[in-house]
Amino acid sequence: MDTPEQMLQKIHSLLEKNPKYKLEAYSFALSALHYTMQKINPLRHITGQEFCKGIRAYALDQFGPMVCSVFEYWGITGTIDFGNIVFAMVDLGLMRKTEEDSINDFKDVYDFKKAFSAKAAIEMQP
Repeated sequence: MDTPEQMLQKIHSLLEKNPKYKLEAYSFALSALHYTMQKINPLRHITGQEFCKGIRAYALDQFGPMVCSVFEYWGITGTIDFGNIVFAMVDLGLMRKTEEDSINDFKDVYDFKKAFSAKAAIEMQP
């Protein structure tokens, strides 16, 4: 298992090759994976769609109605962007996938404007 420094070094090498997404987007994806896995019982592999739903809950918890602004700054405008981030990290050995997993699992899972609206942020509050 990589140390945090090794993980960061791998992500920086990825950013040099493809700067579409900011470092924070990759860091957020790792944190969102941890958050989502804590909600899964029993612990198992999650699909791209399940991960996108976990990302939504975690993002609203972390950023409230500012989610879209934060994501846009990071280069993220749709759920497919999380697929691109996940598969890039799979290639780096920072995440895993199964043979059934596909980038298409992340395509149009939800509409960003609706999923991260102020109303959605209020509805997600406990």
